[in-house]
Amino acid sequence: MNAAGVIAEGVSKQYGGTNQTQALLNVSVSIQPGQFISILGPSGCGKSTFLRCVAGLEKLTAGSLQVGQDPVKGPPDNIGMVFQRDALLEWRTIRNNILLPVEFAGKRKEDYRQRVDSLLSLTGLAGFADSYPHELSGGMRQRASICRALVDDPRLLLMDEPFGALDALTRDQMNVEMQRIWMQTRNTTLFVTHGIAEAIFLGDVVLVFCPRPGRIVEAIPVDFPRPRPLQIRESAAFGQLSAHIRGLFEGMEH
Repeated sequence: MNAAGVIAEGVSKQYGGTNQTQALLNVSVSIQPGQFISILGPSGCGKSTFLRCVAGLEKLTAGSLQVGQDPVKGPPDNIGMVFQRDALLEWRTIRNNILLPVEFAGKRKEDYRQRVDSLLSLTGLAGFADSYPHELSGGMRQRASICRALVDDPRLLLMDEPFGALDALTRDQMNVEMQRIWMQTRNTTLFVTHGIAEAIFLGDVVLVFCPRPGRIVEAIPVDFPRPRPLQIRESAAFGQLSAHIRGLFEGMEH
């Protein structure tokens, strides 16, 4: 399995300037290879900052981060990222958008043709390889961006509210798709979201962040068997977990 664990020890991030902002404070967590980790919290709590720190895009103020066996001192090798906006290049076909990381790595695109085809098939985009982004719906575009992140089989997949811009029905469909894709690839995945139900449905563990400065107030294991149908959200056990998390957020407000 090509997956890497993540170890954060005392991670803090402060932004300078006239008004100093403490975005993260003493975040420590150990993520096992192949786990799907949901990162949940209110706006401005440092979720995305933590993801950017893991990606090596932000320099830590204090603490340490490790991906696999390697300390994070810049963007780690072999990671994939998916953002809220798909950021597809409109002048490139879907196939050529997916192959961008391969080009950036200086690898032969021809060697990845079969990989692209299998990812397109996996995500329900078979037949759209030669289409352009404007010809696809929002959900299809986001699937293409997931293919792009997975094309070089990353050991770590970082997802920053990837379904936040989608309508509720498409978002539900993408949750099911994301679970299915992850169950086949088993990449270690860190998934940032505002949605309690989405975090529980997708995650092996839900990391609940408090408002700034961002800290993990609880790491909640989710033990529902997979694959999880959307109907599980109507179950009593799912409701109890949702209520527990909602209670944590309500407690933060006082």
